[in-house]
Amino acid sequence: MKDRIIKVMKEVFEIENIDETVSQKNCEKWDSLNHLNLVIALEEEFNVSFEPEEIAQMKDYSAVEKLIKEKTI
Repeated sequence: MKDRIIKVMKEVFEIENIDETVSQKNCEKWDSLNHLNLVIALEEEFNVSFEPEEIAQMKDYSAVEKLIKEKTI
């Protein structure tokens, strides 16, 4: 799962050097538009759907991973 999330983030943010420490605070390309693009890409990759409250929680890699785990188990 980690590799798939990182792959999606690399594609959306167009950055090669992304790892589990990525967050809105340390990634310049993680703006509001790319946040929505990330949500859409993750929904497609993992065949899940996120609620508005969940989308607001996605501020870093760990939050994204936690939400996807909850939805895919």
